[in-house]
Amino acid sequence: MLVVARPLLQAIASHAYGAYPLEACGLLIGHPEQARIVEFIPTRNVAASARVYEVHAGDHLRIERDAEDRGLQVVGVMHSHTHSEPYPSPTDVEQAHDPDWHYLIVSLKRGVPEIRSYRIVEGAITEERIVPSGR
Repeated sequence: MLVVARPLLQAIASHAYGAYPLEACGLLIGHPEQARIVEFIPTRNVAASARVYEVHAGDHLRIERDAEDRGLQVVGVMHSHTHSEPYPSPTDVEQAHDPDWHYLIVSLKRGVPEIRSYRIVEGAITEERIVPSGR
């Protein structure tokens, strides 16, 4: 289970639409011992692609340092799928380097965004339920 405030879910979907037709990406900030996202920070997709994403290394480092300064950590990443289901692609699985991270995928395939979250450990994909919270 992953708790995410409704405004953050809205910001994530908005970022996905804003990057369309390319894939969007961003980092998820929280407390590592809790399954709760407290902040979403959009990042640049340096791959500039409709099929893959790559978080800008400078963005990642800056965001990671800022989070640590506030007693938080990067606990996951979001990216969008512009024309496919919100399920990790083989490339997504290959790039899933941290087994502790939450991997949110926003599909823009249908009329409304679909957001799902996964844990990916040694190639095994497990979906986790997203629980929207009021804050």
